[in-house]
Amino acid sequence: MSHNTYDLLLRRGKLLGYTDKDDSLVDIGIRNGIIAEISPHIVEYGETELDLQGKLVSPPFVESHIHLDSVLTAGEPRWNQSGTLFEGIKIWGDRKQSLSLEDVKTRAKKMLKQQAAQGTLFVRTHADVSEPKLIALQGLLEVREEVKDWMTLQVVAFPQDGIYSQKNNEKLLEKALEMGADVVGGIPHYELTREDGVRSIYRIFELAEKYNRLIDIHCDEIDDEQSRFLEVIAACAIRSGMGSRVTASHTTAFGSYNNAYAYKLMGFLQRAQINFIANPLINITLQGRGDSYPKRRGVTRVKELWEQGLNLSFGHDCVQDPWYSLGTGSMLDVAHMGAHICQMTGMSEVNACYDMVTINGIKTLSIKDNYGCKINDVANMIVLDVSNPYDAIRCRSNPRYVISQGKLLTSTKPEQIEWVETFRI
Repeated sequence: MSHNTYDLLLRRGKLLGYTDKDDSLVDIGIRNGIIAEISPHIVEYGETELDLQGKLVSPPFVESHIHLDSVLTAGEPRWNQSGTLFEGIKIWGDRKQSLSLEDVKTRAKKMLKQQAAQGTLFVRTHADVSEPKLIALQGLLEVREEVKDWMTLQVVAFPQDGIYSQKNNEKLLEKALEMGADVVGGIPHYELTREDGVRSIYRIFELAEKYNRLIDIHCDEIDDEQSRFLEVIAACAIRSGMGSRVTASHTTAFGSYNNAYAYKLMGFLQRAQINFIANPLINITLQGRGDSYPKRRGVTRVKELWEQGLNLSFGHDCVQDPWYSLGTGSMLDVAHMGAHICQMTGMSEVNACYDMVTINGIKTLSIKDNYGCKINDVANMIVLDVSNPYDAIRCRSNPRYVISQGKLLTSTKPEQIEWVETFRI
């Protein structure tokens, strides 16, 4: 093959962030999995060429919070009739007794393929490590290796039942890190006492430093305005200097804090510089179940955190499992819901919601390489049937093309609607 020939050549694409001119199109040349050239017109040819016809070229979507060990189990062994977090935990407690490696891996890979076809190529999944055999963890660690040629997967060691609520859970959490989990997790608001919750956060930071791991804690996922473990995480991040490696997921109680306390807390968060993950679909579904009217939205202060310049990304959390029986894995569905319930409908705010499922998510995952659409980046990108992020969120159509590590991974034909009769209009 000639040096001037590309493995894959994208013609006439609207590259996100490349130029402010709406009608400016570029060619993108990919060689050996790397973006080698971006130009208004590349004179060389490609072994495979795609005419994008002005469609949007974007970095891929990032799923920063999902539980692949429980996906696709809705109704097993029973449905969550109350729709609450705590009934979901009880149902999962029964379902995980029948876990097998094949069960976990089959469902996880099916979900990852579904996500990839919808443009997601970077995923952080939580694995329940409060079951003695660590089957969920082992299954997801094996999946991480099996999909690495087309998907980047991070695995969080997540003690679903708490670190100190069961005798051996602390040992299981550390064992999970020894086995190779990328991130250490926790759930302080589900510990037996507030003191145990604080103690669990201290232990998480100790383990993260010992094993050089990232931190992602399910934090204050409750409507209780007195659930205030976020301040403990912020304090630990400030004292340890680990802020950029620390994530607080959910923090839904933040939406119930009084403004005086929230204002004080926001100052601490500015110092801590931790990451946040909101899960709009599940947060608005699980939270507020105990309210009459008015009902709380059940989501953290997304707009305020964004306005303060703090890094916040969106995730699914659940897809068709004991906590959330719906969902398809589309990050555009997540961004669309986020724009609504967080009241982020101004143009800059809608664009920010797109960032929350792309560049903000990759920052949360602390991945500094192989993401982006610049020369010398690994060619991970998607092509959407729109020309801007606003229309991507508004239309929520599947990507026309998904390119992973320089190779065309999926190609989707757009739906066509045909009228069966002719009407005069």
